[in-house]
Amino acid sequence: MDRLLVTGGLGFIGSNFIYHRLSNQPESHIVNLDSMSYGSNPENLASLAHDSRYQLVKADIRDGKKVEELVAQVDIVVNFAAETHVDRSISNPSAFLESNVIGTHTLLEAARKSNVRKFVQISTDEVYGSATGNESFDEKTAVNPSSPYAASKAAADLFVKSYHKTYGFPAAILRCTNNFGPRQFPEKFIPKTIISATLGRKIAIYGDGSQVRDWIYVEDFCSAINLVIERGTSGIVYNVSAGNELPNIDVAKKILSQLGKGYDLINFVEDRPGHDVRYSLNSNQIRERLGWGPRLAFDDALRTTINWYSANENWWKPLLSEKVLSPTPWKENW
Repeated sequence: MDRLLVTGGLGFIGSNFIYHRLSNQPESHIVNLDSMSYGSNPENLASLAHDSRYQLVKADIRDGKKVEELVAQVDIVVNFAAETHVDRSISNPSAFLESNVIGTHTLLEAARKSNVRKFVQISTDEVYGSATGNESFDEKTAVNPSSPYAASKAAADLFVKSYHKTYGFPAAILRCTNNFGPRQFPEKFIPKTIISATLGRKIAIYGDGSQVRDWIYVEDFCSAINLVIERGTSGIVYNVSAGNELPNIDVAKKILSQLGKGYDLINFVEDRPGHDVRYSLNSNQIRERLGWGPRLAFDDALRTTINWYSANENWWKPLLSEKVLSPTPWKENW
């Protein structure tokens, strides 16, 4: 029986991964270490409260003593725990340094001392910076972060890579494009757009909305993580993308159309500083080496996501605030 420590498991991707893992490897046991900060929601995993395969521990990944105690009980560590919102990193970068860099290092040290079988670092395509022309970044592309968030994730990745090279530490890194799906915190673009449209509020679009993102349904990313845990090679970075490159304005229009709302809800606002124009990843490595591929087409996954938010207002309404729905959240004092 595999024992996993999942950090940040009450968040969006972490909670979806825990469900995915327990559904596909029902013999697994998962310890979820979560600080229960603003991005964490106990309701995400409420259905597992009485499942003997699941344990929730409230703690911070910077707490070395607690982390060592928990890591000593497991075989595999999957690190989702991170400050992730770019707008917040612009107004408060120090929190991203503390959580994403210091926290990752604390986990690495504990995992190295305990000789875990596999350490999986969940990273982001944003470490590469903005793509130009028709280029797509592969795993050999140098990191070139544009925001404090991206810089903190790039720094964490470099620590993970250095531990593999220096200590032979069994770690792999996944860099993924923009995830969407159920249980995503309302400040993120797709849920914020769905919720704003549902409430009849204006939908804030930075600049002219031409920024291009490659979208992936969260369940497809979870399947990639699971593959890397089971068959991934240590020391390797795996890019994960679904090939759904769309300008933000097009995504907003698709959401409005599916909800039967007019485009007059769109509100173009001041662009944020350092806003990358386009993200694009070449994910041939994970496709060819591990046989991974996305299952759902974008429009189908978007419909599934919209239906989830429509059916779960009791989940997202308690999370709303004027800051979360602010048209320019990077100006807020978080």
